[in-house]
Amino acid sequence: MPTIAEFGGVRVMMFHRDHLPPHFHVEYGDDEAELAIATLEVLAGSLPPAVLRKVREWASTRQAALALNWVKCQSHMQPDKL
Repeated sequence: MPTIAEFGGVRVMMFHRDHLPPHFHVEYGDDEAELAIATLEVLAGSLPPAVLRKVREWASTRQAALALNWVKCQSHMQPDKL
């Protein structure tokens, strides 16, 4: 699974040809979550509240780029680093 960003101990990834809805994966230590690109809602897993807030702040300014990376991953292309 390609890592598209790393910051503050957070790792953001996308799988090639992953299931809908469009989303990204986040790892922070032993915590993992999937967040929807369109709404930044947690679809699965959990993160500490402060980390989730930072991830949402980061993602809110990159939603278009995340959506484009989703399309690239669905086509089995390499996503951009954000």
